[in-house]
Amino acid sequence: MSKQFWGFLGVGLVVVGLAVWAIWSGTKSAHLDLTGKILKVRSIALDGGRTLVAVDFRVTNPSGVPLAIREVSLRMERYQEEPVSGVEVSRGDVDAMFAAFPLIGVKYNDVLAPPETIAPGKTIDRMAEASFDLPEAAVEVRKGVILHVEDVDGVSFDIPEKK
Repeated sequence: MSKQFWGFLGVGLVVVGLAVWAIWSGTKSAHLDLTGKILKVRSIALDGGRTLVAVDFRVTNPSGVPLAIREVSLRMERYQEEPVSGVEVSRGDVDAMFAAFPLIGVKYNDVLAPPETIAPGKTIDRMAEASFDLPEAAVEVRKGVILHVEDVDGVSFDIPEKK
């Protein structure tokens, strides 16, 4: 193989690499993304060995497209045991739960639920509530809570609690 072949091959690879980089960086904001942080987890015991968990969190949509909420759910990670999914409390019942159980504290944020949309580049503080089929002692010694947010197009994001 001649020097001319290797020269053209090298130049061609550089041109293709630059084209791929330009396409990737040019469409980066078109890919849906969600970042966030769980700010506070509160719990209170219910009847029958169940526990109500309220999670306050902050989420940011750094992408250039809006995120339309399809589903928000909570999952409890436990040490050496299977994770437990919570039964979500509807937006309409959250105020009733705070009124019925004042020991859980003050409602700081609105509930993140469908059909809410998170605009591109926007950061919001919201909350989610769910009841778990676990005693309060088991919730207190959890490995962590995972907030699961799903877009109407099927893209989903998990935001773990950092203890």
